[in-house]
Parts: sequence; C-alpha cells; structure tokens
Amino acid sequence: MKHARLTKLAMATGIAVATVVPATTGSAQEAPPPSLPTAAVAMGDSFISGEGAGSYEAVVDVNGVAQGFPGWSAANSNAFFCHRSSNASIEVAPLGGIDERFNLACSGGQPHDIANDSIARPSGRTVEAQLDQLRTVAETHDIDVVLIGLGSNNSSFTFGDAAADCAGRFVADGYIGWWEFWVPIINWITGATSPQDPCTANDLATAAELANAQAETTAALRQIVDTLAQIDADGQHSIILQDYTNPLPTDFENTFYKEDRRTDTRDKFRGLVRERYAAGCPAHRASLGPAHQFSQGLGNLVSGAHATLVSEYPGTDLRYLNVQRAFDGARLCERSNSPSGALATPVRLMDESGGVPTGVHLTSINGTDKLDIARIQNVCTDWFQTCQESWHPNAAGHAVLGQCLAAALAPTADTRTDCVRNPGNGSISAS
Repeated sequence: MKHARLTKLAMATGIAVATVVPATTGSAQEAPPPSLPTAAVAMGDSFISGEGAGSYEAVVDVNGVAQGFPGWSAANSNAFFCHRSSNASIEVAPLGGIDERFNLACSGGQPHDIANDSIARPSGRTVEAQLDQLRTVAETHDIDVVLIGLGSNNSSFTFGDAAADCAGRFVADGYIGWWEFWVPIINWITGATSPQDPCTANDLATAAELANAQAETTAALRQIVDTLAQIDADGQHSIILQDYTNPLPTDFENTFYKEDRRTDTRDKFRGLVRERYAAGCPAHRASLGPAHQFSQGLGNLVSGAHATLVSEYPGTDLRYLNVQRAFDGARLCERSNSPSGALATPVRLMDESGGVPTGVHLTSINGTDKLDIARIQNVCTDWFQTCQESWHPNAAGHAVLGQCLAAALAPTADTRTDCVRNPGNGSISAS
C-alpha cells in the first residue's frame, strides 16, 4: 500500500487522476455536505511539539484558559511548558493541499496522555487528552495528515531522565574526585547524587522496559487510529509515525577528547566539563555508544508499533518515518565549532538568585566550583522548564524534519521512509 490517499495527494501535487461520478436516479440528488478546510495535525511528545525550537505559543489548558509564558518559577505542570513551537516540523513542512496546521503535541507527553488528561498522571501537564483536542479539530476541519511522535517517554523511562542522568554523571565525575565522592559530608554539601561512571545501555532502558514501552505506545496509537476513523470528515488521512534522532554523534570531534591533558577517564577533569558544556555536549565519550543504542531502541519501538498497526488496519494509510540519520554531520560536538551549525539544542542550565531562576541560560560554566555546580544543577531539578530544551532539535533541526515529513507524504513514498542527511553538503535524501 503506497498511497491510500492517492486522489487527495494527486490533487495537491497537480497529478491528474480519473474519478468516477455516480449517475443520479429518481429525484434530485441530495446536496453534498459542505467541504471543510483541510488540516495537518501533530500529536505526541517533545520531538514533535517543537521543544528546543523556540517561539513557543500559548497553550489552552484543561480549564479552557490560554497559557502564555508564566515565568520561570511557575509550576512545570503549566500548559505553556508543552512548548508548542511555531518552528516545529508540522508548522514548517511544505505540505501541499493543507489549509491549516494544529500542534497538539506536548513536551514530556506519554502514551497515557493520548486518551487521558496529562495532569492525571505524576509530572503531567494541565492539558486535555490529545484525543479530545483532536476531536475539537475535527469539528471544523477535514484531517488529512497526522504526524505522531510517541514512545520516548512512558511509564518505564523518559528521554529527559536519560539525558539528565548521562549529563549529571559526567559533571559529577569531572568536578568531584573519586576520593571525595565517597565522603558523606562532601556528598551532602555538593548535592552530588549521580554515579560517576558513564551511562550503559541498561542505565537508559533495559530490553524489558523497551518492550513495555512499545506495548504502551502501540495501544495508544490504536486509540488514535480508531478515533480518526470515527471523526475524520471523509475518512481519508495519512498517519505518519516518526521516530527519534540522537543529538550527539557516535564519537566527538577530537577537539573535545581532552582538555589540560586530561580525558574523561582521569580523576577530575573540570576543564573538559567546561569545554564540552560550552559546546553543548556534557557527556562521557563512553556514554555515546549506549546513547545510540537507546536511540536505535526507540526506532525499533516505533517501527515495531508501525508493523503491528499495518497488520491490524490494512485499509489505513500508516507510514513510518525513520529520522535517526537526519542530523548526520550536524550533531552537537560532531564539529569543532559546536554548537554552531548543530541541528540540536545544546545542554543549557540556569542559575538562581534569591531562590528563583535568573531567566538567563548559561552558555559557559567557566570559573565555577563544585558548590556552584551543585546549585546550578539543582535549578534544573527544581524548575525543570529551565533546562528541558536541552538536546532537542532546534529550529534548523525542525526545518530538516519538516523536509523529511514532506518526503514521507510524497505520492511516490512507500510505507517506510528513511530520511538521511549528507554530512558533506547538508542535503537531505529520502528513500
């Protein structure tokens, strides 16, 4: 099944397709229902909402109130921190034949949030179930495209926790010597609670956790497919399941191997922590392989869910968009000038003053000692919105993902599209 929506897509791209007009019999034919404007809709989590891409729009909460930026010290559950960006891929993708676009995704979104209000679970946000929001769109629009990114957050693990763990381990290792780390009073003073070893694959997600996440994700996707079959004006729509791209390379550019003749395998390497932080990639080199195993695991999760749904819904236009190589050559610390030219947002923390976040993200942590680092890391813990953009696609990255989305919707596209960036010239190819 290459394109169940051939007629619509052909109209959008100017391809002529013959149609059969039924003959009228008896009395005058009943007037056709009025046509609705077409819509493309985004659902899911932070990689779809536009986290990291800036220009965040107000989000209507469960009480029907549009929430603009509430201040850095507001509760992270505020609907605004869904971070729906006007630069998100659904907004910037060249989609012919689409009249309006709706971003229903929410940073931190989980499979639970598809059919349930997000705030009904721990660490949720005050937004309605995404299916309820989808039904609202269907009241006034003919839904033609639905982009879904789901699975990186679930009841077993979340992307944010995985990222924070790896970055925290690296900083703790670099700032606190092994001989200090085990002294309880020093540990208490600095607030160092992260292990100092590099992340392993099982630290990020075990095989059992990935299997559980795939089951949760597949169940939520079924709910979306079933709901669309009930509410879409003409019953014709394409559903694209997008996976995830890793913000970090498989290895750092050699500029970031060591600083002051110290690698990240030595005791204390503060200069290297500061260098990699400025470049946006505070992590052990040894954590990069497990991080990519984690990304591949997420890709397998989405691909597996897609395969299950294709077999269960043979008449539905379901497509899998693989973007794991969409940032090749433009990941953080893959080039010596990082974060310039990278397609992902660097890790950025914020300090506090008078017990509240300052509102200024730190691009450098030069001159900080271990007590400074403990205080700065605690700001991220206490007000997660101050650091939640870290390691997500930036505006340029979403522009690339928008090209990938358009390629996945092309009339010639198959049910799977692999979107790959050429590291040499930055061109995007899809097959």
